[in-house]
Amino acid sequence: MRLYNSLSREKDIFVLPKDRPVTLYVCGVTPYDTTHMGHARTYLVFDVLIRYLRWQGAEVRYCQNVTDIDDPLFERAARDGERWQDLAERQTAQLLEDYRGLNILMPTYFPRASEEIGAIIPIIARLIELGHAYIAEGNVYFSVRTDPGFGKMARMGYDELLATANQRGNNPDDPHKRDPLDFVLWQTGNPGDPTWESPWGMGRPGWHIECSAMATKYLGDQIDIHGGGADLLFPHHPCEIAQTEPVTGKRPFVQIWMHTGLVWLDGEKMSKSLGNLVFARDALREHSADALRWYLLSQHYREEFDYNRTEVALHGESVQLMRAALEATGGDGPPLHPEVPRAEFVAAMADDLNTPTALAVLHMMAGNIVRAAAEGRAVAACQDSLRDLAGALGFVLSA
Repeated sequence: MRLYNSLSREKDIFVLPKDRPVTLYVCGVTPYDTTHMGHARTYLVFDVLIRYLRWQGAEVRYCQNVTDIDDPLFERAARDGERWQDLAERQTAQLLEDYRGLNILMPTYFPRASEEIGAIIPIIARLIELGHAYIAEGNVYFSVRTDPGFGKMARMGYDELLATANQRGNNPDDPHKRDPLDFVLWQTGNPGDPTWESPWGMGRPGWHIECSAMATKYLGDQIDIHGGGADLLFPHHPCEIAQTEPVTGKRPFVQIWMHTGLVWLDGEKMSKSLGNLVFARDALREHSADALRWYLLSQHYREEFDYNRTEVALHGESVQLMRAALEATGGDGPPLHPEVPRAEFVAAMADDLNTPTALAVLHMMAGNIVRAAAEGRAVAACQDSLRDLAGALGFVLSA
């Protein structure tokens, strides 16, 4: 199949490995406002990718982390007067409950950053040894000037890289930095933040190094597919590349980088900072998991998605049509054949996970089955194929 690679900006050929599992890493949540539709859409897309790869006969080893060491989590816990560990645990439990409600597969590995300090520290130490990182009063920074290709994925000049990083948590005025764009690998943190022992004193890891440590620990030095939302195109994923490849000595760190379009609500980006979140648990009270799945897959995963509460029910009608097709009783007339739509479905999914076209094929098949059954034609083979293809996309199709 061909998958769009955010690094090459092309649809690269991805061939299923024959002698090992496919390795997939997807950046997980910071657990303080889970699970909104931005989360749901991203993890649903990768759920479909995993299901399709397994449907094609591949074994998939999937790691998704929990970023439970991060400023927004600590700030929310302090604001609400609770322990950060309790907030993280409660929100992670909510995430898993939402996964069950949405019929999203659990990852093979589901590590929490707070439990991976032992894997993080050796990577930082090696970066210092190699001259890619420097120590300043208990803090450790990655020197971007040591990586001539830094930020290549973002296709930006230095000024734009810095402005984007600043919008996403970078502190350009940190007096310990040699370059405003240098990023934190280890930090002393703020008063009240959790800290761990390290060769550089008590502190905690930076955001980017957490994912490099967990990805390589659970999946190896080189990964087939690495995913996340489009907001990770910079700085997070380029930072992962910059700090991982010197340590492993293997390039590329990732074969294909996949990014999902951001989710909007009424013309504004759905985000915690704006407070315009639609939560999965609320949507599931109004709509079935199948209806939400159809709706969130109805646009290509790379496109931005404008969530509209009233449109979910319309896509639920397509789910009802599939159910009606599977419950229809045909006759002994000329059989309805599934070969052509099945081939169209596979072609769509092999073209960068084109779920809108794949859904159109399912809709057409369902309509054809209902009509053919009413005409007394034999539809069992087509029903079996429809059930199979719908399952490849994660539809349950129960009442």
